[in-house]
Amino acid sequence: MMNNINQKIFNIRYKLVFWVLVSIRLYFNWTLPLMDKTEARYGEIARLMCETGNWITPQIDYGIPFWGKPPLSIWASALSISIFGPAEVFLRLPHLIVFILVAFFIGKYRKDENQSMYLPGIIILTIPEFYIHAGVVSTDAFLSISTAIVMFGFWEALKENTKAYWGYLLFLGIGIGLLTKGPIILILTLPPIFIWALTTKNLKKVFIRIPWIVGISISLGISLPWYILAELSTPGFIDYFIIGEHFDRYFNSKWEGDKYGFPKQQPFGMAWVFLVSFLLPWTIALFQILIKKWKSIRQNSWMLFLIFWCAWTPLFFTSSKSLIHPYILPSCIPAALIISFYWTSLRSKKLYASIAIGLPILLFIVHISGAAKSFYNHTTDKYLISNLDKVKKMYVLDSKSYSSQFYTQGKIQLIKINQLKNVLVSQKPFYIIISNNRFKLLNYSIKKKLRKIDSNKKTGIYEFDPSIKT
Repeated sequence: MMNNINQKIFNIRYKLVFWVLVSIRLYFNWTLPLMDKTEARYGEIARLMCETGNWITPQIDYGIPFWGKPPLSIWASALSISIFGPAEVFLRLPHLIVFILVAFFIGKYRKDENQSMYLPGIIILTIPEFYIHAGVVSTDAFLSISTAIVMFGFWEALKENTKAYWGYLLFLGIGIGLLTKGPIILILTLPPIFIWALTTKNLKKVFIRIPWIVGISISLGISLPWYILAELSTPGFIDYFIIGEHFDRYFNSKWEGDKYGFPKQQPFGMAWVFLVSFLLPWTIALFQILIKKWKSIRQNSWMLFLIFWCAWTPLFFTSSKSLIHPYILPSCIPAALIISFYWTSLRSKKLYASIAIGLPILLFIVHISGAAKSFYNHTTDKYLISNLDKVKKMYVLDSKSYSSQFYTQGKIQLIKINQLKNVLVSQKPFYIIISNNRFKLLNYSIKKKLRKIDSNKKTGIYEFDPSIKT
């Protein structure tokens, strides 16, 4: 009886930690502004989708198609704000939900019944890369989830006396991935599956157990209609997205076709640096497990499967010319499962857990104190425009930020210096956002007509009103 009571207390403790982590992430989702460039960009695309009613072609601005990614994650955010309203928390809500579901689901793969079903979820929610994206408006979250669906579907499909739907689930994941980020889903899942099958001599079983013909039909049935409609709507999409985004972006550092300002010339092997850095402190635990438990890992097909799954993504991106840290997100799920499997034998596990759980709590304390506002203030234009007179026109000189588009509901207008001169002559009051560097280059005759209202590290907002002496 005492053992049962202790087990219940044990489970309640883990459950409490799990929901505290979720609650903190929800608070961040509610209070943090959309930050340029990535999150505000996808937030604005979702807002435009709702406003224009064009659910086939995502738009980066009115009448300008966004060819960078398929629309599934954008659809999710757009549907959410169409129901609840265009607030940051609702844009982020679908991304948070899918991550909570993943954290719940992987509890199914805990080592045994003595281990809390919340342990794998706690570990993955305290992996910095995963926790950051449990609410960030981007495509990487949905890609990670679709990867997990493929890998879990494959693993379950190969079991004896398994349900047939697991094999179909594999191809459902591929279809979702094709609608999320394109053919990269095939690159991130099929090679580690093949390597594992070859290593464990299960290749024949793969061809027998997996419903390839029906499955491929499912994947194409989910994804292909949108690709056809997208190409018909905006010819040139297929060429840019398939060739440009999936080959030239990664292997051609001189590619000049990039429409969305992707960073270039990352050092060779940077993907591994991202993996090690953004999995801390669990990276150390993972290395400890690999060193001390390698013999048992080699003899455990499940552990080998997780190792191949975890290592393949950074391995693939090792030589990539252009990448960012969210690319290693698919590795987080298998990493969490490996750590939870060897949890009881892990040295210093209390220390790892304390650091990992303590970090989100520390960030929460810093955030509610207001100390972090100055850190992220320069990454968004929200605070520059939130208290302005909405009746007056608003302009931005030379280039718009996505956050300024979103927080003005698309009303901000882009103008060039010649147009600004004409607007000043018209004597109608307005606001204008000007980068600090650009403002320094303006003629004094223009500067003296503009009154600074507010600024951050990168940008200032100015008012022109002929009735006000500057």
